[in-house]
Amino acid sequence: MTTVQTAPIAGQKPGTSGLRKKTPVFMGRHYLENFVQSIFDVVGARHADGAGKTFVLGGDGRYFNDRAAQVILRMAAANGAARVIVGQGAILSTPAASHLIRLNQTDGGIIMSASHNPGGPQEDFGVKFNMPNGGPAPEGVTEAMFQRTVEITEYRILEAHDVDLSRIGRHELGGMIVDVVDPVSDYAALMESLFDFAALRAMFAGGFRMRMDSMCAVTGPYAVQILESRLGAAKGTVINATPLPDFGGMHPDPNPTWAKALMDEMFGPDAPDFGAASDGDGDRNMVVGRGIYVSPSDSLAVLAANAHLAPGYKAGLKGVARSMPTSAAADRVADALGIARYETPTGWKFFGNLLDAGRATICGEESFGTGSDHVREKDGLWAILLWLNILAVRKQSVADILKDHWAKYGRNYYSRHDFEAIATDRADAMFAALRASLAGLPGRQIEGMTVSAADDFAYTDPVDGSVSTKQGVRVMFSDGSRIVYRLSGTGTEGATLRVYLERYAAGPDGLDLDAQVALAPVIRAAHALAGITAHTGRSEPEVIT
Repeated sequence: MTTVQTAPIAGQKPGTSGLRKKTPVFMGRHYLENFVQSIFDVVGARHADGAGKTFVLGGDGRYFNDRAAQVILRMAAANGAARVIVGQGAILSTPAASHLIRLNQTDGGIIMSASHNPGGPQEDFGVKFNMPNGGPAPEGVTEAMFQRTVEITEYRILEAHDVDLSRIGRHELGGMIVDVVDPVSDYAALMESLFDFAALRAMFAGGFRMRMDSMCAVTGPYAVQILESRLGAAKGTVINATPLPDFGGMHPDPNPTWAKALMDEMFGPDAPDFGAASDGDGDRNMVVGRGIYVSPSDSLAVLAANAHLAPGYKAGLKGVARSMPTSAAADRVADALGIARYETPTGWKFFGNLLDAGRATICGEESFGTGSDHVREKDGLWAILLWLNILAVRKQSVADILKDHWAKYGRNYYSRHDFEAIATDRADAMFAALRASLAGLPGRQIEGMTVSAADDFAYTDPVDGSVSTKQGVRVMFSDGSRIVYRLSGTGTEGATLRVYLERYAAGPDGLDLDAQVALAPVIRAAHALAGITAHTGRSEPEVIT
């Protein structure tokens, strides 16, 4: 064991999902080691009685994943950990890692991922810590890690040969046990316990066709094993199924912009019945029917309304939680079911307390993340399998299920416009001006709509009473329309402005418009209220979802 002298490195502040930087930054001298040591200094590698702790380790396979895993293992051993459970090849999807933490009752886990961000020698890398409940570390813990990074003077590491992570089985590293496990098997068994695999097999045997785009990312092996091997989907149903260090040059973000090939197929002349995609680390999903796109907000609402059709949820839901920027469509379902509903800041960690306390069963974010209390992360394949279970029971198309849903609950037209890599000072100036204008907005008329309220969203956790402020600027209109402005914490370069646009149609008329057409006055209002072009120089977003 070697103690290495070091010094603080600026900028090691975790965001909503850990620390993310460009890969060359993480590969820089002491950078990874400083942050990992700060994790161990905060969460500890030993219990109070001196016994070593157990952790889970894995990642999405992006560039530097393999080397970083060896460093983290040697540091875990040097800090006194007793055991680390590692996915074969240092691979684990984020939801699978969460499941392993819970299944093995470990003391937490380290996940190497930058989620939906591109990977490669010049692209993005990330590291985050998940707590013993399987969920992302809360703000108090990540803040303590950051504070440790600004005062660190040394880190501990074992000088040893690499562990053979390609070989499943038990290994030893400086007295620490390293258990290399199949990354898929335990997760697949969990999915089979929640969904009616017999009904899904019958549906595929009856000619049901789907396309799953794993975007050369981590869900490839999971999707092939579950969809093709266990459920009998045709060979080749899963495309881009081999995880690659650079994701094959793809941007592994499952939305209509970056999954264009899937969208083209689903809107083409020989479209399959169902289409889906997942992201870099497997926690996000996009769902598409033949000739119809399902927004993440609508997907959450449909899943909440129909979850009881799957065996794992036949007893009904305890509650539904959504991130603040997500549309109110799920709220309407919760109200109809007579169950609790919650609005939280963006970031899956905010759902953890609700799930642990048994207050919510299904949660969702507008950024293509949905999940339930089976783990403490959002889960892309879980959402896809729940959709398939609903299709198998209802025996309707995706389009018909959506139309039935809107007829019953009304439709929350919804879209997100992303303005990427904006100079940080410009983005900050825009938000400062926007926040300064909030008090004068109520009562203002714009684009034929009246502002009813405007605020900077703050959240008080109903379980532990913790408070989170400045979570996004909201402008609400008297007709139910809404605009939300946020600066994303998941990028690595500049700032990403996310503008969320919502307009409610109660029906029965006006339920079948193109979302961008229906939202046109809200879009114009969003630009005018924030002065987006004047502050950023952008008149059009880079990504529309």
